[in-house]
Amino acid sequence: MRPAERGGRLAGKVAAITGGASGIGAGTARRFHAEGARVLIADLQEGPGRALAEELGEGAEFVRTDVTREEDVAALADRAVERHGALDVMFNNAGIMGALGPVDRTRMADADLTIAVNLRGVLCGMKHAARVMKPRRSGAIISTSSPAGIVGGVGPHVYSAVKAGIVGLSGSVAAELRRYGVRSNVIVPGAVVSAMTAGLVAGGAADLAGAEAALDGTKYMDRPLRPADVAAAALYLASDEAALVTGVVLPVDAGMTGAGGPSPFATGKYEEPTFK
Repeated sequence: MRPAERGGRLAGKVAAITGGASGIGAGTARRFHAEGARVLIADLQEGPGRALAEELGEGAEFVRTDVTREEDVAALADRAVERHGALDVMFNNAGIMGALGPVDRTRMADADLTIAVNLRGVLCGMKHAARVMKPRRSGAIISTSSPAGIVGGVGPHVYSAVKAGIVGLSGSVAAELRRYGVRSNVIVPGAVVSAMTAGLVAGGAADLAGAEAALDGTKYMDRPLRPADVAAAALYLASDEAALVTGVVLPVDAGMTGAGGPSPFATGKYEEPTFK
């Protein structure tokens, strides 16, 4: 069955997802496709990207994309328009952890690549999404930030800087594009069970079970975050239900940034109601 014939909250829409071959991107591709969108899975990971497109079937396509190359991002937007007649949703999700280590020992080549992927790549996505969305006076741009861009000490230095930059960039773009009917919003996922997380906290990128076990000890709610949780937020921001939602930073982090610590007034001697 064709995506538009399936119905759903994104029926008839065309969505490009960078970093779409794994993790949050793959989870979002699956959800968008299930909700009726035609999905362009943009990634450097050809094997996983093509496998996901084949899994999803008609209405899904892999497009090899290096977000550090503006020509690749431009070609992604053009592909959506040439093949499907429009680009309704651009999800700037590709990212790397990048440069790690003390600030005084930062290798600038590592920092430059981190900025190129995580911030310049998002800017390229916004630029070329806007280029094709403005004439149609419609579209949704979604970009992935991180709690590290909001709270100090929860991510590497350069990663934290670029993730903060995404928040500022998205708000600025939202102010410009709203008169064209184009929305720009940010999702802030907490630590998600994904290949990138597994590469940091478990036995390697493929060890998702190890990542889930490692994150279980740091969870804020009853389980760790999964790609589907972030995909649900992206679906809302991409849908017509969010038609007047722009310039928003939406955390999907189990309260990490908004309610980071336990309440001292609901435990211990205050576990029973009292009045002071």
